[in-house]
Amino acid sequence: MIHAVHTVVHSRQPDAVRAFFRDILDLRSVDAGRGWLIFALPPAELAVHPTDGPARHQLYLICDDIGATVAELQSKGVEFTQPVKDAGWGLLTALRLPDGEELSLYQPRHASPIPGVTPDAG
Repeated sequence: MIHAVHTVVHSRQPDAVRAFFRDILDLRSVDAGRGWLIFALPPAELAVHPTDGPARHQLYLICDDIGATVAELQSKGVEFTQPVKDAGWGLLTALRLPDGEELSLYQPRHASPIPGVTPDAG
């Protein structure tokens, strides 16, 4: 029986991105050996979307108050690459990782199977 999901973020600057997840996002981790950190994540959800193009996978962080979360992360020096926009299914933005890549952040407006995640009525 499946009991968890292991997500992989590829980076050309893995030490800087690991430090970001540890020090800025405050994610707990264990050292799997030689500084290879494995992070605990908050509960997750999985959606399958149709596509006419190549299959791809996306990673989004979910928050319950996008304004407060953006402000908190900006106070820690995080750069946001997009203003918060209403995507219909949620309020969406993106932040810059230390390697220059983007990571999406959103406040959902859709129902969620995660206990405690309630949609913003907007």
